[in-house]
Amino acid sequence: MLIFVGFLVVIISVLGGYIGAHGKLAALWQPYELVIIGGAALGAFLVGTPIKTVKQTLQATVGVFKGPAYKQQDYIDVLSLLYELLNKARREGFMALEDHVERPAESSIFANYPKVQADHHLVDFITDCLRLMIGSNIEPHELEPLLELELEKHHAEAMQPSAVLNKVSDGLPGFGIVAAVLGIVITMGSIGGEITEVGAHVAGALVGTFLGILLAYGFVSPLAAAVEARAEQDSRIYESVKTALLACLRGYNPKIALEFARKTLPSNVRPGFSEFEQHLKTVK
Repeated sequence: MLIFVGFLVVIISVLGGYIGAHGKLAALWQPYELVIIGGAALGAFLVGTPIKTVKQTLQATVGVFKGPAYKQQDYIDVLSLLYELLNKARREGFMALEDHVERPAESSIFANYPKVQADHHLVDFITDCLRLMIGSNIEPHELEPLLELELEKHHAEAMQPSAVLNKVSDGLPGFGIVAAVLGIVITMGSIGGEITEVGAHVAGALVGTFLGILLAYGFVSPLAAAVEARAEQDSRIYESVKTALLACLRGYNPKIALEFARKTLPSNVRPGFSEFEQHLKTVK
């Protein structure tokens, strides 16, 4: 919602100031300038971006208007899932988790949290970590670098859409100049005609520069920042999983391990200590 409000403020401020200075709104309507700028930007985006990243960028752009992927209840569900798994491992040993880890889609524990179970990336991260803890006598200081490496790779992939959008933003003023130059070419062809016609062509050329800069700094660059912020927030859930599992491997009981994980969550989605403790009492 805030993104729409921001874009609306940009539009009202720019057009309001222009109209207030006695500008004619119709002069800004240059659809072919938009075709040149938008088409060139889209073409450059497709040329310089792998197909996987193209899909990720489209998904991230749409997703940013929907808000964060994980709400507070989702964080609570993930921590509750970990609590169930770690509690079972504490009572019966880590080998008791083997079936749940190898077949999470059929696991009775994972089935208690359907939204988490449907998130394949998150489930893979959890099960891969547990698989290492089950199948070896790995020490915390040995597991932590592996998890950090996995998180770095995930973070780099999550940041690709915002990096691509920033590149598009950087190119838009240049494509605005291209549109302006083509407008000047058209203007030169009308030299000798009516002065009003020549003036209209010059105005259209200048609108190309204006649109390129406005689209870059008023829309695409802020959108890239919003995509980056969303990716940063969505990655917190992986950090909390890592913290909980490492704490457990260091010998802390599941409740303390989950408290470490809770501390890593952003304040706007972090459940309160008492609230979360009461919730854990209802978890098997």
